[in-house]
Amino acid sequence: MKELILKDSEYEIKRGKIVRTKMMTEQEKLFEIVLPGGDNLDHDPGQFVEVSILGAGEAPISIASSPTKRDSFELVVRNVGRVTGALHKLETGDEVGIRGPFGKGFPVRILEGNDLLFVAAGLGLVPLRSLINFVIDNRRDFGKVTVLLGCKTPDNMLFGDELESWRKRLDVNLNCTVDKADPEWKGNVGLITSLIPGVTLKPKRTFAVVVGPPIMYKFVIQELLKKEIPDRQILVSLERHMKCGLGKCGHCQINGIYCCQEGPVLSYDRIKSIPEAL
Repeated sequence: MKELILKDSEYEIKRGKIVRTKMMTEQEKLFEIVLPGGDNLDHDPGQFVEVSILGAGEAPISIASSPTKRDSFELVVRNVGRVTGALHKLETGDEVGIRGPFGKGFPVRILEGNDLLFVAAGLGLVPLRSLINFVIDNRRDFGKVTVLLGCKTPDNMLFGDELESWRKRLDVNLNCTVDKADPEWKGNVGLITSLIPGVTLKPKRTFAVVVGPPIMYKFVIQELLKKEIPDRQILVSLERHMKCGLGKCGHCQINGIYCCQEGPVLSYDRIKSIPEAL
């Protein structure tokens, strides 16, 4: 049986104040939040928080901002249900309950000194943005950085202005693709997997970080293995219903792996023999 050692702070619900909101697409809304007394969330890239609204419930939301942004943190919420719908109705000055952060994020110390290949599709850019901006803010600690992004249409692309700033950097290689677009779109049209064959990399010193909808993982990983990136150097962030965040309710279990505690970030060599994982 899995033994859990829980801290009192993991049960505590803090009152977060919304200081900025922005509609990013028709479905996604950004919230910038501060904690009481200017407390720092103290999260790792790739972790999540449980967000609660009185009368609506609680939902797990990935943290979109880097830990280097210390005075506040950002969440991007897709309006898909009761809690997220209630969140979308909130504006600057409103308060929400914040519990966490939870889970194991990206192993930044292991990534240091290595080349990084980021692959994100759709809402997968949100948790990956936290790590990408952490890497940019500590750029000297990492090798070559390549970012591959995909979404359904150009209108669905998140963080447009920020992507443009990444594109202008000489130390970041950015390439975007969409499933379909009008003639004004100058980028690639096709699935995210269509970008991987064109990437030049050194497999032994490259870590690939993949975040996106479950359907993409199998096909992206196949392309990465063709590039001879070792299994242990392919990192994924798994999408599961992290109901409690404490490893108690069992909703996020994958064959004994509690995704809210041992994940959501896991290496491919850890999960490749578990069909339910992908």
